[in-house]
Amino acid sequence: MRDVLAAMMPGWRKGDTAGLATVVSTFKSAPRLPGASMLVTADGEAVGSVSGGCVEGAVYELATQVKEDGTPVLVRYGISDDDAFAVGLTCGGIIDIFVEPVSRQSFAELDAVRQDIAGERRVGVATVIEHPDSSWLGRHLVVRPAGFEGHLGSERANHAVGDDTQGLLAAGRSGILSYGPDGERLDSGMRVFFASYAPPPRMLVFGAIDFASALARLGTFLGYRVTVCDARAIFATPARFPDAAEVVNAWPHRYLAEQLEKGLVDERTVMCVLTHDPKFDIPLLDVALRGQPMAFIGAMGSRRTHADRIARLREAGLGEEELARLHSPVGLDLGARTPEETAVSIAAEFIAKQWSGSGEPLRQLDERIHHDEQH
Repeated sequence: MRDVLAAMMPGWRKGDTAGLATVVSTFKSAPRLPGASMLVTADGEAVGSVSGGCVEGAVYELATQVKEDGTPVLVRYGISDDDAFAVGLTCGGIIDIFVEPVSRQSFAELDAVRQDIAGERRVGVATVIEHPDSSWLGRHLVVRPAGFEGHLGSERANHAVGDDTQGLLAAGRSGILSYGPDGERLDSGMRVFFASYAPPPRMLVFGAIDFASALARLGTFLGYRVTVCDARAIFATPARFPDAAEVVNAWPHRYLAEQLEKGLVDERTVMCVLTHDPKFDIPLLDVALRGQPMAFIGAMGSRRTHADRIARLREAGLGEEELARLHSPVGLDLGARTPEETAVSIAAEFIAKQWSGSGEPLRQLDERIHHDEQH
């Protein structure tokens, strides 16, 4: 929903009804992840995508119908569906899509959710996508770290879902939960899709060099909130890094220690050290490798620089388990030469780590293209 929220709000404020289609689960080589959405406005404009083009036409027609008749529907497209080829899902995947009408009446809390997302505050939305009583379908519960608001159909269901989704919200993960019709745990009959809207993950780039500029540009494109940090004030300027969300002039290890202390670094954070200068690298990596686990910690440098770096870190007291968290020399072997190519090489490595990709050419592999589990 995040991607179509801006297009949704004007009609919602006017009292219009839109049709919202959301991917709630995927199997095999489905092209989009759960949470991907497509909106059909009251005027018939289509915004967003649920399949990268495979079933957009069919979903558009269904969302148009739903916004007119007000009846939510859960539909599956894929290789198990006789109509899959007809609607265009020829990639071999399966996607479950929930289509619902969205208006002030059906989702009164939408503007508050928008404000939380805009303010980079953790918020999630639980939506009933399957229930024996059709009147429950499309009901929402807005979940925040401090509690929840909304109504799914019973207080028992509200509290069960509100409690169970706190873990998903803390991890920034979306998914389907199953309950009995009244919210009974370890039962079936009701399914709820929980969409987590955590703030964008951070990318910390240390070293205000040309490679950092290219990496900041690519990181922003990938959806990260990028910070470039360097102790040299003459180089650490916003003008040199217009794509970064912030540029910080500070000693890297002190800045990182401060961010860790404030709880502003988490398991989604990607960190790249591009200075390859021991007086910056070693204190910084010492802090990073001892601190809060991050999604990725990479450091640039030659093989010789890497060997020297590892030796210095061992002298600083880091053990093999801590050193194993370091990706150095950073990047996949793409034969990169330019800063832009090097940025792609670095991004390719942390994407591969996130999704357990091999980094091998797909044409040489027989296994599935899309990896379901995030690591």
